[in-house]
Order: sequence, then structure tokens, then C-alpha cells
Amino acid sequence: MILAIDIGNTNIVVGVIRDDTPLFVERISTDSGKTDLEYAVMIKTILEIHHLDAEDCEGSIISSVVPPVTATVKSALNKLLGKDPLVVGPGVKTGLNIKIENPAQLGSDLVVDAVAGIAEYPTPLLIIDMGTATTISAVDKKGTYLGGVIIPGARVALDSLSSKASQLPHISFEAPKKAIGTNTIECMKSGSVLGNACLIDGMLDRMEAELGEPATVIATGGLARFIVPLCKRNIIYDDNLLLKGLNIIYKKNIG
Repeated sequence: MILAIDIGNTNIVVGVIRDDTPLFVERISTDSGKTDLEYAVMIKTILEIHHLDAEDCEGSIISSVVPPVTATVKSALNKLLGKDPLVVGPGVKTGLNIKIENPAQLGSDLVVDAVAGIAEYPTPLLIIDMGTATTISAVDKKGTYLGGVIIPGARVALDSLSSKASQLPHISFEAPKKAIGTNTIECMKSGSVLGNACLIDGMLDRMEAELGEPATVIATGGLARFIVPLCKRNIIYDDNLLLKGLNIIYKKNIG
């Protein structure tokens, strides 16, 4: 049993994989002010909620895009499991061929997504990850990571709009009843949710045209479940994609 952690700017994804099968996915808030003990208690509580014991975990793995929090969570896992986790980064075997100008700039979460996508789905791939930012990664037929796009996250954009426009309220992130809103809140929902669905559809069309052939499209991330059902493109929603990728990388390095 492996404990897998993905540290994002807004949330930390916590999951457990047993026999290559993710048992659960939970999210807690990313907070650079928390101590290693606080994170250890939170992760232990999550395991207990799912009737699992930390002692049954043979090891753990972390991917992170928040360096200040990485060391804290690493220490938390050491307290909890009695051993250091594997941290995705330089020197860690992933098996991914990266063809961008500076491979060191590629976020570990995108590496993990691509590793899982190649293992699970037919290439070429377009992989959408919707969190604080929305990213779309392109992988060619040979499994080479070609690059992608970074878009302001749907929730971040909506909150920014409410903060910058004095007459616009902070609202929940949910689908509108129709595209043409008849009040401020419905107009904002339409623009933020349907607008992002249209954005995704449009970017997929352009990226697929550059690939030169139809691609398998996969979506993951906390906000994907709100947006993907509203897209016109055929998109596979896989909330466990990161955990699957972390499991593959763990096994490549801890054989």
C-alpha cells in the first residue's frame, strides 16, 4: 500500500494505492503556515476515516509545485511512516521523454499526469488538469511530451473578477441554468463555467490541429468535474490520474 501526495497551490491531494488500484482521493487546503505535525495529524485522520492504518503503508511519494510546503509534508510523512517519501524531481526515473526548451521547468504534476496518461490511454494525448491554473499538455503518438498551455484557473478568475469589480458578488462555482443569464449571478455563472467549457473546446481544436491527428482527451483536477460535462468535445474524466502516475513512478524507483 502506497501513500501518494500531490501538493498544489490551492489543495493537497491525498490518496492511497493498493495493488495498483487507488482506494480514495481526498483534498485538503495547502497552507504554508502549517507545521509538519499538523499535516501528519491531518493525513493520519484521512487514513482513519477510510479505515486504513499508516503502518500498512510500505512507502510514500510526493509531487509538488509548492517548494515551501514540500519539505514540511516530507517531514510529516517521515513522522507518520518512519521513512522519507520519494519526491518527484531531478534524478527520479519517470520514463517520460520531454521535448520542451527547458525540461527542468516542467511541473512535476504535469510529468505525473503524462506518465499516467501514456500508461492508461491511446496516444496522442491532450491532458487537461484543472486546479489553481488550467493546464493542457500535449503528448504525441510516440509518447513524447511536446508542451502545452497554461490558463488562469476558472475559480481563480471568478474570484479575481468578484474582488476587482465592486458591484459583482462572490458566488459559488456551479453551472448556470442557461447561457443567457437574466440576473447578475446567472450571468457570472454562465461566463465562468460555460465560458471555460468553450475555452477548453476551442483550445483542444487548435492543439489537435497542430498534432495533425485526433487525440485522446483526458481531464483531471478538482474543477474538471464541473466543466467537462459542459464541453462539446468527448473528454474522459479521470480523477485518479495523478495517483496512477505517482504509483507508476514509485514502482519505477522503488522496485
